[in-house]
Amino acid sequence: MKRNTTRYRLLLAVHKYLGLATGIIVLLVSLTGAAWVFRDEIEPLFEPAYAFDVAAADVLPASRARELGRAIYPDRAVHGTLYADPGQPVEVIFYQLEPEFYRSALLHPTTGELLHIKDHRAGFFPWLLRGHMYLWLPPDIGGPLVRYGVLVFLLILLSGLLIWLPGRVKHLRRNLSFRWKPTTGWRRKNFDLHGIGGTYVAVFGLLFAVTGSAIGLPWFYQGMYRALGGDGDPSFVIPGNVSAAPATTAMATEPFDLLVPRLRVENPTARNFEIHYPHDGEASVYVEISRDEGTYWRNDYRFFDRYTLEEIPSPSVYAKYGDADFARLVMRMNYDVHVGAIGGIPGKVIALLASLVVASLPVTGFLLWLGRRKKGRRSPVQARARTRVPEHVG
Repeated sequence: MKRNTTRYRLLLAVHKYLGLATGIIVLLVSLTGAAWVFRDEIEPLFEPAYAFDVAAADVLPASRARELGRAIYPDRAVHGTLYADPGQPVEVIFYQLEPEFYRSALLHPTTGELLHIKDHRAGFFPWLLRGHMYLWLPPDIGGPLVRYGVLVFLLILLSGLLIWLPGRVKHLRRNLSFRWKPTTGWRRKNFDLHGIGGTYVAVFGLLFAVTGSAIGLPWFYQGMYRALGGDGDPSFVIPGNVSAAPATTAMATEPFDLLVPRLRVENPTARNFEIHYPHDGEASVYVEISRDEGTYWRNDYRFFDRYTLEEIPSPSVYAKYGDADFARLVMRMNYDVHVGAIGGIPGKVIALLASLVVASLPVTGFLLWLGRRKKGRRSPVQARARTRVPEHVG
């Protein structure tokens, strides 16, 4: 692209002013995202570890776990109960939005003794997540700033690529290599760090921005699903109960107490089972079956009639993994791609490094703009006395 074209100048203006407007957002979101990548590996190091010699048949049933949870926090909603290996604690999860409350009670798998309370809103990583999602501002202020700032970052990346990449393939190598000499000034180095670094990290930046927008913006999520050829409702849907309540409600045990033992037999390699209690008289019971450590895209979401345990199909993306078509599979991968977990530890390392490079772009871009402003303020004598940097560097 010729540097004197109207198109180039328009792209440069869009890139510059959008970058200045959202630079601090991109910087903070990228740094907090980089620090979040290895949360699943770091956080357990600071939590108590338990191991008991327990048979699966002796583990607390779901109804008893809920009863014990209600005794711990009588005025809080019991969201569900997580069952891992029979020798691990049973985790009763409390979650509600208003007033905000998110904690877990770890219970002995057979006696129900309270072992530990975990506050999911306290500590370094929850603090980090608030910065990543809200910039530590009130959610109704910081949330839109982050969500739309990340969306604008998509335009910044695309305009930067159009500005930097040459019109001819033979010039590509020149624009993708650092050719520094001992005499190369800091402005030239900063320019190369911004342009070349941005080019190399652009693919990862686009992935972060697209997957982040899908997480934060429902309309973007819906549009992305449709663009992939998906049909039906891609949002999380809990189907209604199929059968009516029995004439008598006096039951020795809750039917859903049979679900986890049954699912353990059907899924012997699963990591854990999280049973979610019906939130009202019309809702079904659902169980999330985790298959892999560190990723979520292969999880099963299965729904059952609360009285008969008849399995109820779901039209959502979140159903059985084996039933997912291409569009649903991609949407399931969204979070794991966002944090690099889709590639295991190597993927997380790449996500960490790419996030740090993305975080550097607002800094080098601001220095470019600042250097250009200072250059414009020099007197004609000063400007002629200094070795000139190419026009497009400033």
